[in-house]
Amino acid sequence: MKMVIIGGGPAGRTAATEAAQLDAEVTLIERKHIGGTCLHEGCMVVCGLNEVVRFHENSKKFHQMSIISNQPQVDYSKVVQGIKKVIGKIERVLKHETRQSGVEIVLGEASKINEETVEVDGEEYPYDKLLISTGSRPFIPPVLGVENALTYRDVLNFKEVPEKLNIVGSGVIAAEFAGIFSSLGSQVKVLCRGSFLRNLDGEIKKYVLEHLLRDVEITENVQVNEITSEGAITSGGEVEGPVFLATGMTPNSEIAENLVEIGSKGQIRVNKQMKTSNSSIYAAGDVVGTVGNTPVARREGVVAARNACEISATMDYSIIPQSLTLYYPVSFLNTESEFKNFKDESEAFNVRIRGSGGPGSFWNVLEGNTGFTKMSANLKTGDILSASSISPSSSTSIPYLAKMIKDGYKTSDFDDFIETHPSTDAIYKLLHFLAKYG
Repeated sequence: MKMVIIGGGPAGRTAATEAAQLDAEVTLIERKHIGGTCLHEGCMVVCGLNEVVRFHENSKKFHQMSIISNQPQVDYSKVVQGIKKVIGKIERVLKHETRQSGVEIVLGEASKINEETVEVDGEEYPYDKLLISTGSRPFIPPVLGVENALTYRDVLNFKEVPEKLNIVGSGVIAAEFAGIFSSLGSQVKVLCRGSFLRNLDGEIKKYVLEHLLRDVEITENVQVNEITSEGAITSGGEVEGPVFLATGMTPNSEIAENLVEIGSKGQIRVNKQMKTSNSSIYAAGDVVGTVGNTPVARREGVVAARNACEISATMDYSIIPQSLTLYYPVSFLNTESEFKNFKDESEAFNVRIRGSGGPGSFWNVLEGNTGFTKMSANLKTGDILSASSISPSSSTSIPYLAKMIKDGYKTSDFDDFIETHPSTDAIYKLLHFLAKYG
């Protein structure tokens, strides 16, 4: 079976290696970079910048405590050079792994999809099954002067840390870049059309604002009417400084128009087997507009590849752990929609605890900034309804908790749970507590 995959990001590359292992003849077409937005412009860039931010914040603290004599200064141009080197090395590893699995990589832009072939630079590549995993791009709102705005794609082109930065948006991207550039010295304002981080638990959001984004000015329910080379004109007045758009994503689905069904937001419509309205074509990743994160995209790629190879697989979107990358990771999951019989909020038993002093938070004990964890459970059934955690280890512990919940674990199952030590994970402490009542 010949399978052609368009897009070498998390969904496409994972699908390619999966299909190759299932003995398909796989051709992976990538316009520019293996690794996609996540590696070259998104997640990994945020990771690289955030590691510098943590070092910078800790250095300031240690300098104030006279532990170190000099306070290091950040050279942003050197940070950018380093990030690009790391990204380049990771991409080389990904290319090697992909080719080693038996996948042919074609670097070039897919210009046309026919019923049985994909055209790249005048050459046609035949397929029995096609996977479209072309990702997404920043959504550019219809605002006067929007051509003056920046997006995450411009971050590695900055020559220095901007003195002022106005971020338009209210979600994860807005929060992450606000945290990064405020820590590096920018005067950051976040302009939200609605509520900031509205998917976060209220107490978790409060901690984020007071401790992790304390130097960021956040304005909710404001409309940006015009963007200029000097700043922006909003419903609340004028702001000075570059404008950075973090207003969501748009699926790159144009190549599939007239071939498959396209949704109202530009996403390729798929079922839970990642099949499109065309029986020979599958789609996965940001282009299908489900949950915009890398692990979900990878899983969608695996499901698509297996079904294309006639091995039944279904995508499960329940209880997906999510995270926000700040000085401490902010990780959360909500399972209430999974428990259809849970109707009465009075049945929810909420517990909360401050974070522990340990790896990544030891020195923050002195200023009371060790993180915060909150959980909710239905004590009648033992179901864990939600969990939100701010700690150095939260992005690791929350996914395992999600898996255990999916596998039917109840609060009582954690009575004999033994954690590693030392650890900053507060989830196990709350689970021990809930185990006494569940």
